[in-house]
Order: sequence, then structure tokens, then C-alpha cells
Amino acid sequence: MSLLLGVNIDHVATLRQARYALLPDSPNAEPSPLDAALDALAGGADSITIHVRADRRHMQDRDAFEVRAGCPLPLNLEMGVTAEMLSLALSLKPDFACLVPETREEVTTEGGLDVAGRIEEVRRCVGTLREAGIRVSLFIDPDGHQIEAAGEVGAEMIELHTGCFANAEGDEVEAEVNRLIEASRMAAGMDLQVNAGHGINYRNLDRLFAVPFLTEWNIGHSIVSRAIRVGMEQAVREMKAAMAAYPF
Repeated sequence: MSLLLGVNIDHVATLRQARYALLPDSPNAEPSPLDAALDALAGGADSITIHVRADRRHMQDRDAFEVRAGCPLPLNLEMGVTAEMLSLALSLKPDFACLVPETREEVTTEGGLDVAGRIEEVRRCVGTLREAGIRVSLFIDPDGHQIEAAGEVGAEMIELHTGCFANAEGDEVEAEVNRLIEASRMAAGMDLQVNAGHGINYRNLDRLFAVPFLTEWNIGHSIVSRAIRVGMEQAVREMKAAMAAYPF
């Protein structure tokens, strides 16, 4: 089975909000996250990822519902473990929900969810989502304690946080790849689907080909950045072509 690509379109909304944050219903508001999702579909994306944050810094609730209704690809909702986001997810009914850490101060997600430190809270959220027919993933660091906790709370999938790998230099890169290899093997041995994301780009992705058992990568910033030059459809097509060499 080929490695799947989930395209995160949050930063399409970031660009729109830079001009239209105070005019959300303006007929001139652009670019459209839905248009980006459809272009990603045309380029070969396997799913669409969006993150509706508590502060609504990029994706708005209406964006989520427009993409859900207008794009036939599976929808992955990244969400904080809060009552507000749980309510949104139950109304939106995405195909997948990925539980992530979230603070207002961060520019982007800075690390994995501390599942081990929030067992009961995460377990309740996972259970509610699964009862609604939503498959649940946990965005976690490649750490054995967190993987064990992911299995304990009943999640079906994990998404390994690849940010440390993406920021590593020199000998640190191999060390981070080895962490990801060990984590992926452990999770696969627990029958968890293993996805990965954060900081993966056209230049570093081949280093992750050493990590076995990966099902899907979720990539946003790099694809949106490339799309500025070549368009979303082509940017997605190029990423899919590069990912095709994944050997597992």
C-alpha cells in the first residue's frame, strides 16, 4: 500500500485572515480553503487536514463545514482536548479527529500531546468521538510512555510528531530518525495505525523513508509554500511523487 498524503490547508486560511480577519463574510475574502482542498484533491491528496484553534487564528468554523460539505476527500480535524472542540467535532463529523496540544502563545504546534499525563481526560474525549463514528488519532512525541498511553485510552491511530527530526542538524538527524523508527515499531506492535507529521518538507522527506509501518503523512506548510510558486495542485502532485519511493 502506498504512503498516503493528508494535506493541511490551515495556512491558506492564514493568508486570508491577514487581510479579512475583520471582514469574514466579505465576498472578496480570499483565498478560499475549500478551493485549496479541491486543488489538493486534483493533485492526488488522500485526505484534507484542518485545525480549528480556540483563538480561530486561521480556520474558522464555517471553513470547516464548507470543506466538509464541498470536498469529497476524508476530513481530518485537528483539535484540542476541550469541550468546545469536542462539540464542534460532533457537529462537523469529520472522518478522523487528531487530538493535539494547544496553547495560545505558540505560533504552531510545538510538541506532542501529553497523553500519559492526561489519561482520563483524553480517554473520555476518545470514547465520545469513537461513539460518534469518528476515528481518533493522537499527535504524540516518539516516546514509549506516550505510545503506551495512546493504547490505554483507546485511540486507533497515532501521529508521530516529527518536529524534532525536522529541526535537527548534523548527527542529531540520525538520532531523531532512530527515535521515530523505534516508536513506529512499538506502535505497530500494539496494532496502532502510525501516521507522521510536522515539519516534513520536499528536502527532508527521504530521511523518513527509514521509518517502517507509516500509513500517512500530514503536511501543510511546505506544500502551501510551494503552492505560492506552482499552484496547489502541482505542489501536491510533486509531494505525492516524492513520497512514492517510500519502501515499506
